[in-house]
Amino acid sequence: MFRSKLVAAVIGIALLAPAYGDEASVGVTATEIKVGATFPFSGAASGLANSGRGLMAYVQSLNDRGGVNGRKINLITLDDAYSPPKAVEHTRRLVENDEVAFIFGTLGTPSNSAIVKYLNGKKIPHLSIVTGATKFTNASDYPYTTTGLPSYDTEGKIYARYINKTLPPGAKIGILYQNDDMGKDFVKSFKETLKDEFDKRVLASPYELSFPTVDSQIYLLKNFGAEAVFVAGTPKFAAQAIRKAHEINWKPLIVLNFISSSVSATLVPAGVENAVGVISGSFYKDPSDPKWNDDQSVVNYRAYFAKYLPGADIGDTTYLTGTQQGQILEQLLKQCGNDLSRENINRQAHNLKNIVLPTFLDGVRIDTTPTNVQAITQLKLRRWNGKAWEEFGEVLSGADVE
Repeated sequence: MFRSKLVAAVIGIALLAPAYGDEASVGVTATEIKVGATFPFSGAASGLANSGRGLMAYVQSLNDRGGVNGRKINLITLDDAYSPPKAVEHTRRLVENDEVAFIFGTLGTPSNSAIVKYLNGKKIPHLSIVTGATKFTNASDYPYTTTGLPSYDTEGKIYARYINKTLPPGAKIGILYQNDDMGKDFVKSFKETLKDEFDKRVLASPYELSFPTVDSQIYLLKNFGAEAVFVAGTPKFAAQAIRKAHEINWKPLIVLNFISSSVSATLVPAGVENAVGVISGSFYKDPSDPKWNDDQSVVNYRAYFAKYLPGADIGDTTYLTGTQQGQILEQLLKQCGNDLSRENINRQAHNLKNIVLPTFLDGVRIDTTPTNVQAITQLKLRRWNGKAWEEFGEVLSGADVE
């Protein structure tokens, strides 16, 4: 009799136990959910870590408002120094020791390349990663991964088509690229756009993150006779390229990849006057641009920024990238409701429909599916006038570059 009552009591407790105590809902309690990420807070790419700081700030603002669905977000961030071995070490720690529910917003192609197979192998969501490396968009290879930036393939083809239409027929093009998956993706996108003309017209010059400058690469591209230079890299080297071209009185059309287009991180170090005429692409309203002074979403962003990122430079739009990542995280958790199993988190990340973030440019929206894992697939071209970016043309997407 006693044993029967004991068994019944144990069964009753098991039936009443909340779902967040199950193995499938690791990292979740009644009051919080653990989320992990790594960022290069130190090292050669440390400026990009402001994306992580933007994410952290937005999560803090969310928690101050009570969290999502009654749960606070316990965001655990570690410094991977843009080093793949450190990214692996810290991601394993987040998963196996800290027991996070999922990984969100990890920045950088090298870091994500190092951890993607580990996370997908363990069926741990690896979401909204801040890289446009094309390989991560292959949903069949990485069903637990989604991306938070336009793919470098789409972005590169947009730029290649613009340069090809702008220059005279047969004009030479230089590509300054970071010698990693990111840079190589961009070079490949130009090859696929220019086809047989690529070898005749293009000189691609790589650099390593460890290089002190890219001066020799700029001289090489100038001597090649390039009438346009596309920079596929990070802000530090993009700034060096613009400044050096100005110093040697070389005036090619300069086009920057999206992550190198920050006013504070790239154009100010380059000399804003030296960057006049530079082209890039974007999907957001620049919060430092006076033309958005009366835009309520930008007014709200500036107020949030002053409160949660005091002393930071609002012109550094990597903070905005991180904030937008936080807004995607908020939407994801809202959609999950109380089913915070890893399977449902991953399912909802692949089912974001018609999401328009407040600071998006008109026409930009998020639509993910099980086969389209990119949160953002659209860009609008813009030109630096010495004081601000001026958008021009229509919003372009992957469909426009096929």
